[in-house]
Amino acid sequence: MSAFKVVAAVGFFAAVLLGTASAQSQNAPAGDAAHGRVVFLKEACFTCHGRVGEGGAYNGPAPVLARTALPFEGFQAQIRNPVNDMPAYSDAVLSDKDIADIYAFVKSLPGPRSPKDFPILNN
Repeated sequence: MSAFKVVAAVGFFAAVLLGTASAQSQNAPAGDAAHGRVVFLKEACFTCHGRVGEGGAYNGPAPVLARTALPFEGFQAQIRNPVNDMPAYSDAVLSDKDIADIYAFVKSLPGPRSPKDFPILNN
């Protein structure tokens, strides 16, 4: 990956992560998490991001999506005009409603567990 792509990706994600929680809740459309799960699996998002949004390394590191801190607008922008190796999903493939539903699904996931939750790691 070129240095420019790395800098662009880091800049994009840094800018997106600066969104506040209140902006996220105000601007995120209501979504159906159950339908979002169906679309997430149907469109094979799990191939890179894992079945429960845990991230992965299928074709390089794919971000963890569970409990994402991305505001909806950044999430949607990444789906429509992605950085790195993620394919773009046009309106013909994923409607804005589908994206809102996927967003509701990944926001509903529990996210990574604390190492304290694993007794073997606490010895």
